[in-house]
Amino acid sequence: MDSPFGLLAELTYRCPLGCAYCSNPLNMADYSDELTTGEWRRVLGEAAELGILQCHLSGGEPLLRRDLVEIVADAHDLGLYTNLVTSALGLSRPRAEQLRTAGLDHVQISIQAGDPVASDRIAGTPSFHRKIEAMGLVKELGWPLTVNVVLHRYNIDRVADVLALAEEAGADRVELASTQYYGWAWRNRDALLPSRAQLEAAEAVVRAARERLRDRTEVIYVIPDYYSRFPKPCMGGWASRQLTVTPNGDVLPCPAAQSLPLPRASVREDSLERIWAEAPVMTAFRGTDWMPEPCRSCARRELDFGGCRCQAFQLTGDAARTDPVCQYSPDHDLVDRAVEAANAASRPAGPPLIPRPHRVRR
Repeated sequence: MDSPFGLLAELTYRCPLGCAYCSNPLNMADYSDELTTGEWRRVLGEAAELGILQCHLSGGEPLLRRDLVEIVADAHDLGLYTNLVTSALGLSRPRAEQLRTAGLDHVQISIQAGDPVASDRIAGTPSFHRKIEAMGLVKELGWPLTVNVVLHRYNIDRVADVLALAEEAGADRVELASTQYYGWAWRNRDALLPSRAQLEAAEAVVRAARERLRDRTEVIYVIPDYYSRFPKPCMGGWASRQLTVTPNGDVLPCPAAQSLPLPRASVREDSLERIWAEAPVMTAFRGTDWMPEPCRSCARRELDFGGCRCQAFQLTGDAARTDPVCQYSPDHDLVDRAVEAANAASRPAGPPLIPRPHRVRR
């Protein structure tokens, strides 16, 4: 077992946006007792001792934490590479300058679409122009900039606009990440899943952009799991490279694992090192010994590790099943039916979305 190299520090699930594709938990009230500054300082110290090199500060919206500058400074002093994953709402010039002084290394800004009307509609609040201003501020202050867009049925047709926006902003990296169907996104899956024709058109746009921008901007494009023959190696394998600490201190192998019926592990009750090595939530699906057939005898078992445990549980009710995305899964028909519905000629033009509730105060 190797030590993890990445920590996703979910500082809060509070967020000023109401994105219907949000994968954060539905039961946000369970995470309102957020770790204090001192508790995060201890977690970061234990992470550095464990061998972690990267610290991704996320949420919700991490800028809603008043102690964010202190947390960044602590991480920097420990030698961790810090990345702020943000909607950029709240990234004022004074706050940005404080974060720069504290040692923040990288900024990743999410945007919902490439034009203001669609972006604000998907976000549930006017935010597009503030995001563009924040991108300019990030580049002005000398940070590397990643622009992140979650793709789905309502914005994938305009992916060229997103790429043009990122190019104009001088982004060093663009992540075109298809919706992962957990949390609010699961409740909206039937409305959000794009069609095959949409995906094919988007891929052509992305290929051309990669060629045009190859010397300036890295373009990452991740297609929806549902359209793949084989599942992705989720997080590089269960509890093998990264871990997540939620706002209330729960420790997980990935951001969606809180949905699984596994014993809870918390930094308020144990050390990060012991949780990583011994907690059932970490050891349950580590390696390949847990695998059922067809994964157990599959030549791909150490390539995709049976796929996503959270997706298997979401679709089948059993986290130990082969990810139904896999074409060899006995449950693959569950994915086939969802894809068939997404491509049906009778599919409604615009089914209503259930927005994530706005929550900015404790």
